[in-house]
Amino acid sequence: MSGDGDGWVRCSLGHRHWGRFGAAGLLVNDGQRSVLQHRAPWTHEGGTWGLPGGARDSHEDPVTSALREAREEAAILEPSIAPVGYWIDDHGGWSYTTVVAGPRTQIRPHPANPESTDVRWWPDEQIAGLPLHQGFAASWPSLRTPPRPLVLVLADVGAGQRAAAAVRSGITALARDGIAARDLPPGVDAGSLSRLLPRIIVTTALAPGADAAGWWTASIDSLTEGATVRQAQNAAVSIGAQTVVVTAEPHPPAPATIRAEPSWLLSVLRARSPL
Repeated sequence: MSGDGDGWVRCSLGHRHWGRFGAAGLLVNDGQRSVLQHRAPWTHEGGTWGLPGGARDSHEDPVTSALREAREEAAILEPSIAPVGYWIDDHGGWSYTTVVAGPRTQIRPHPANPESTDVRWWPDEQIAGLPLHQGFAASWPSLRTPPRPLVLVLADVGAGQRAAAAVRSGITALARDGIAARDLPPGVDAGSLSRLLPRIIVTTALAPGADAAGWWTASIDSLTEGATVRQAQNAAVSIGAQTVVVTAEPHPPAPATIRAEPSWLLSVLRARSPL
């Protein structure tokens, strides 16, 4: 489906790229295999293997664009995946964003439009030997070993109603935009990714408003009545996630989790917009 992003541009280095507002693609990796698209002969660098992806439209964030392209080209539906983070290949005035995701459910990708002649799972150890799209070939070494997913358990912010209100208003943006690798708490590994897209588990008191909408809402869960923060931590650890518990309480979190001060969370939100 065409949008206002379709068109060729040149970056500051003089290279020609598709996508007036940049481009984005989706890398689904289950720890051993990745989903790749065999590009139709008539497309740019046709006959090579790469990621489902394409031009971003002016109104799209990178993740929305990558998920749309994966749906249109490879029949990968949003509920079937869990975005982990993304990597930005910046060419100066033009960038390609690779969104890395893991499967939530069984995925059976297949060509969904004429841009693909094949879409399939490939074992990671075989990918370097394929005829790859030049852009993907350059990025694959950085993307081959994605980090573990990040889960934030927001137990409390310990700074009164004003801080709680700021957190509530910023949670959906945090899930949508992610956290820059440089801003992550010590002990959290982003691998080669530019940003991590966290799954967020919040107490009922910090839950965002019901009017929040978008793909990122699937990454925000409220603790059910009677649930404890320890139960939320254990659930996150059980899926192999890197788990950060944001709490003002001095006691350490459960084993295999990282404690972060509420001031860290507020500083991340403040970097996005004034509180």
